[in-house]
Amino acid sequence: MLTLENVTRTYPNGVRALDGISLEVPRGMFGLLGPNGAGKSSLMRTIATLQRPDEGRISFDGGPDTGVIDVLAEQTRLRATLGYLPQDFGSYPRISPARMLDHLAVLKGVASAKERRELVAGLLHETNLWEVRDRAIESFSGGMRQRFGIAQALIGDPKLIIVDEPTAGLDPAERRRFHRLLARIGRDVVIILSTHIVEDVADLCPQVAIMGKGRILERGVPAELVAAYRGRMWQRLVEDEADGGDLGEGARLISTALSGGRLQLRVVADAAPAGFEAAEPTLEDVYFATLDAHGIEAVV
Repeated sequence: MLTLENVTRTYPNGVRALDGISLEVPRGMFGLLGPNGAGKSSLMRTIATLQRPDEGRISFDGGPDTGVIDVLAEQTRLRATLGYLPQDFGSYPRISPARMLDHLAVLKGVASAKERRELVAGLLHETNLWEVRDRAIESFSGGMRQRFGIAQALIGDPKLIIVDEPTAGLDPAERRRFHRLLARIGRDVVIILSTHIVEDVADLCPQVAIMGKGRILERGVPAELVAAYRGRMWQRLVEDEADGGDLGEGARLISTALSGGRLQLRVVADAAPAGFEAAEPTLEDVYFATLDAHGIEAVV
């Protein structure tokens, strides 16, 4: 389990990127949802020991083999059991994935050439890159690059894996492949999936937190969060947003989306506004409603 207590970070320009974050992240897939600028990447970099918070504590219990690590005081110990896939990761574009993974394994302390060959072969098979193991990385598609990113993050058998916006820009087929890969490796370790794409979290994560303005705004089991909106979600198809009419006291318009060439309005209210019909709530509705309640504009 990863535990954060009152983690705060203010940048020199005065931006308070992290505002008293307290969070417990259990073993398995954990989704961190939030719009651009919510502070997700700042939090991921802080957990990955790439920057220090101004205050707060972070500890990680990786099990019997790792023990409890004080992340801020024992950064080297944490890095030894960490796999990290940032939004933008560098590599030598003209080198093959096999050679690059071998090089990274050396840096991770795998001294035996035989062990490295076995490790690299296993990672290439697991990420479905074996058939292209000798191709230059610069020839890879976006999805293949992300799978290579996960392969390098898995070197050293990490117990904590952080993936930051991993499916942004991927086509639907590559996104599904990446989901299956994350699901396979996420059974016995802590994986934090940081994203603004609700679908990623809904498909993969048994627990989720919604972040905005550097704070955790909501967290819980997706099905339970969705259930809290049952009987309070309403929808209507209109030609223009102004056609929604007077929603009435207490009603909140939380999202608009095109549906069959018309606008679908989604509203949270205790009773149906005039012209609206009942709608089954989704995790996306929870996300929009949570951000709206805190005056934050969502970007999906």
